[in-house]
Amino acid sequence: MGTKQYFVYLLTNYRQTVLYTGVTNSLERRIWQHKQGTFEGFTKQYKCDRLVYFEEYGEIEQAIAREKQIKGWTRAKKNALVAATNPDWRDLAADWYGEGPSPSSRLRMTR
Repeated sequence: MGTKQYFVYLLTNYRQTVLYTGVTNSLERRIWQHKQGTFEGFTKQYKCDRLVYFEEYGEIEQAIAREKQIKGWTRAKKNALVAATNPDWRDLAADWYGEGPSPSSRLRMTR
C-alpha cells in the first residue's frame, strides 16, 4: 500500500481579499471542488478558488495541527507564508485540469 499524503492549503480569491486554510487527503480533488463551487459556505461566498500555498504531511494529525496553527495566525503572518514561496500569488493549480501531465505529477514538480 502506498504512503498516505495529507495537505494543508491556502486559497484566496481573484482580488486576494481573503485567505482560507484547509486540510485534505487529495489536494487535486479538493481544489477542483473549490474551483467548481461545490462547497456551500465561506469559500463559495468569497469565491476562494486560487491555490496559493500548500504543504504535504504523512500523518493526518500533523496536517490538522498545522492547519489549526495557521488558522490562528494574523493575516500578515499568513501573507508572509505565501509570499515566501509564491511572491506573485499565482494560482498554483491554474493548469492542473487542462492538457499536459496529470495534476499528481505536477504536484511533485512544484515542491
